[in-house]
Amino acid sequence: MRNARPVIALTSGEPAGIGPELCLKVAGAPLGARVVAIGDRSLLAGCPEVEHVPLSRPATPGRLDKSNARYVLAVLDRAVRGCLAGEYDAMVTAPVQKSVINDAGIAFTGHTEYLAERAGGAHVVMMLVGGSLRVALATTHLPLAEVPKAITRSSLSATLKVIDSDLRRRFGIAEPRILVAGLNPHSGEAGHLGREDMDVIAPAVAEAAAAGIRASGPIPADTLFVPERLRHADCALAMYHDQGLPVLKYASFGRGVNVTLGLPFVRTSVDHGTALDIAGSGRADPGSLLEALKLAIELAQAAAFSA
Repeated sequence: MRNARPVIALTSGEPAGIGPELCLKVAGAPLGARVVAIGDRSLLAGCPEVEHVPLSRPATPGRLDKSNARYVLAVLDRAVRGCLAGEYDAMVTAPVQKSVINDAGIAFTGHTEYLAERAGGAHVVMMLVGGSLRVALATTHLPLAEVPKAITRSSLSATLKVIDSDLRRRFGIAEPRILVAGLNPHSGEAGHLGREDMDVIAPAVAEAAAAGIRASGPIPADTLFVPERLRHADCALAMYHDQGLPVLKYASFGRGVNVTLGLPFVRTSVDHGTALDIAGSGRADPGSLLEALKLAIELAQAAAFSA
């Protein structure tokens, strides 16, 4: 970071969604950073600084157009290039619409996976922060039927290393305590309700613990996510998207922040989607985006001071 005032790339997301409106609503907020909104200037008039990336076709709020799918990715690519080159100290992303990108014939499962690819294939972890909780995910945007086979000992070991490393490096936690959820009810009930907890998760946790990572589990999710247990943890690792995120979103009341761990740069995002049903109405709540900007600035400043 060149000085105490970090430069943040703010990508405007799906042009037919609430992303551009959210960018406008946070424009001028006293954040102590230079925020560069990236997207078509026709959508971002009113933002103090805009990095223009042209739309493929004019956008209509609430109406998806697959012609603009490559525009959405071009916006992300611009932010990634800037972060890797040191032009930006962090990137914050407004929501994109995965379905319309796929409808355009482009394989896309989400920001997390796309940024990992653009950053050179890093092992990344999706973590949500909010309401005093941190919840990371062992798998992200997968159909539920595909989750068990996607959870392997090696992938869990890599995920625990990334969580431990980034909580130390970016969040300043000296000895992170990580609670690992089981996959099956009752963590498999000694194999009677599935063997993944015994055969995959438990060995990965033991391996991490032997390497000095303060991980424990597998713990049944219905007993992991209780206040007394969470009070003594720095992060919970859920096995799949809808195991961990409902708890986080309930606790954060629309102020949750998505953080991608394992990237060579700071990236945060909102914890919600494109809200096509209210796009263009002026009713979009910028709370999550403001929190994402604040956390990105905090993490960027911490990285600068520790460099």
